[in-house]
This record gives sequence, structure tokens and C-alpha cells, in this order.
Amino acid sequence: MTATKYLSVIDKDGKVAKGKDPNLDAEELRRLYRVMVTTRVMDERALVLQRQGRIGFYVPATGQEASHIGSAYALRDSDWIFPSYRQPGIPLLRGAKIDHLIAEWYGYEGDICKGRQMPVHYSLRSIHFVSVSSPIGTQISHAAGCAMAMRMRKHDGVAMTYFGDGATSSNDFHSGLNFAAVYRAPVVFVCENNHWAISVPVSAQSGTEEMAVKAEAYGMPGVRVDGNDVLAVYRVCKEAVERARRGEGPTLVETVTFRMGPHSSSDDPSKYRDAATVEQWKRRDPIQRFQRYLQQRRLWNEAFEKECQESARATINEAIKRVEATNKPAPRTMFEDVYMTMPPHLQEQMQDLLSLEGPAAADEGAFPL
Repeated sequence: MTATKYLSVIDKDGKVAKGKDPNLDAEELRRLYRVMVTTRVMDERALVLQRQGRIGFYVPATGQEASHIGSAYALRDSDWIFPSYRQPGIPLLRGAKIDHLIAEWYGYEGDICKGRQMPVHYSLRSIHFVSVSSPIGTQISHAAGCAMAMRMRKHDGVAMTYFGDGATSSNDFHSGLNFAAVYRAPVVFVCENNHWAISVPVSAQSGTEEMAVKAEAYGMPGVRVDGNDVLAVYRVCKEAVERARRGEGPTLVETVTFRMGPHSSSDDPSKYRDAATVEQWKRRDPIQRFQRYLQQRRLWNEAFEKECQESARATINEAIKRVEATNKPAPRTMFEDVYMTMPPHLQEQMQDLLSLEGPAAADEGAFPL
């Protein structure tokens, strides 16, 4: 754990120093807690499904719930989000249908992407959640471009993009921050510093101990915040979003957090991480910390916790049953959504598929073999 200071609002006992609390009302606070709990439960359930062979791959966000949920809560629903693959709580926060998320893990017919994306690479235009991209850092320049366009069109929207500490080594990090600063684009760059780019530690990734200091070279503010403190993240990002909306340009926010689980379901972090360090960060669990704050405010008790847990599990389990009862996308869908009007060569290929075992074969949820 780095010794460098960063902004915190909630201390380890759930107390807040005078003047630091963003003063969200009780309903908002309980909503944030519910989304954080549901995100954790969703991660746990998905990893079990992957181990059972029911889905092929998953990327958990355990330990980073406060970072992405607190920051996204600072936005309007009309603002645009350019995520990486570790912000599953944002679609929940924005009211996405749980069936759409879970169908995407399976690639079944309810999947908006029709099975064309990797699991957890959501694309939800209805909530302004731009498609997750696996190449590291590409979303950074996409967000900068979107923000530049909104400024040119005189829209009052803001773009927010997420990336890990490893992405600061990418070309898109330089291009995105440089263009955004030059054009004073209304974008907030959120670097979730979870200390590991898969198995590469921050010390081998950057010559600077902090990521926020990199902002200075581009001519924008850089802010470092406790990423396990949902209220601190919200407060910092709210200020950055308001600054962007006023036309004052971008901000780089570094949320100092920790990936408590594996990089993905294909990773074994015990091969490269010290168990004592992991335990140290588990004691700073963002959900437990927020829970203590809510308890101080008399907004949390055992009954509320039980309701949150049981509701999340029931909602997710019921959605899994619904999704598993559906079919895989019909083979013919591979020819759809490629062009606005299907060109002759794709029509010909689709007809060849149809002729293999008759028209019904292309509409069934499996390839004719």
C-alpha cells in the first residue's frame, strides 16, 4: 500500500470529519448501498457459473464497487460512460435490465450483442453505456472524442471513462488526455488504480508512484481519492463533472483501490500477490466501510442487510433461470446488424446457410452440423 495521501471522507469506524460529508439523503445512500451489494452478489454468482461451465469467462469487480459506483453516481443519466471491463455496477445503477446483463454472459438470444462480444463486455445504448472494449485504453480516446463533439455541438453533456493503472502505459492514454486538454473537452478520466495490471505491479508499470500527477503534463487537474470510500469518490467526481459541465475542461481522477479477487476467471492471483497484502486490503472492504457509515446514520441494521442480500440473490437467480431457458442466437443473426441494408454477398452467404438443412436451421439456436 502506498503511503501517499489521498482524500477520504469515511474513516475505518464509519465516521466522517466535519465538512466532508456530501450530505446525500437517506434514500440515495440506501440506493448506493443496494447497488454495491448487488454488484458483489452478481460477481460471486457469475464466478460460480463459470466454474460450473455454464458461462465461459467472467471479470469480477470485488473490492472496487465504491470506485465505479460512487463516480458514476455523480453523472446525469444523459451523460455518456466509456467503461473498461470492471464496472458492472454502473448498468445496475442506471437501471439496466438484469436479464440483458446475464444474457450477455451466456451469449444467448436475449443478449443485445447477440453473442458477438466476450462476456461482461456490455453495450447498452439505452443507458448511454458504450460497448466495453478488451484492448487496453481504447475507450480513453473514444471518451475524449465524444466529449469534444459535445463541446462543438454546444451540448451540456459530460463523458466519463474508466481504465486501470496499466492503461496509463497505453498510447490512447496520452492521445486521449492530450486532445481533451487542448480542446477543453467535458470529460472525466477515472483511473482505477487497483495496483495490478493482471500480474504486473504498479512499480513496474510507471516511474511515478501516483497516477494523478500525470495530469499536470497535460494541463488538467489531477485528483487522488480513496477508491474504497464511496462518498469520497462521489464528492471528487461530482466536482470534476461540474467543472467539465461549466466548460472548464477535463480532470484526471485516480481512485486508489484494490482488486480483491482475480483479474478474471482465468487468473490465479496467488501466483504473484502476497496473501498478507490481500488480507490488509480486505479489512478496507468498501461495502463494510459504507455499512459502518450507514449504521452511524441509523440507516443500516441486520434486517436491512438481510433484505438487500436476499433481494439481490433472488433477482439474479431468477434472471439466470430465465436466460438459461432461452436459446442461443440463431445462426442467421451473424449476417444481421453488419450493414444498414444487407449487401448481396452477405445475402448469398445467408442463403447458403439456409440451404444446408432448410430455412428452419438458420432460425434455431445452434449451428446445423
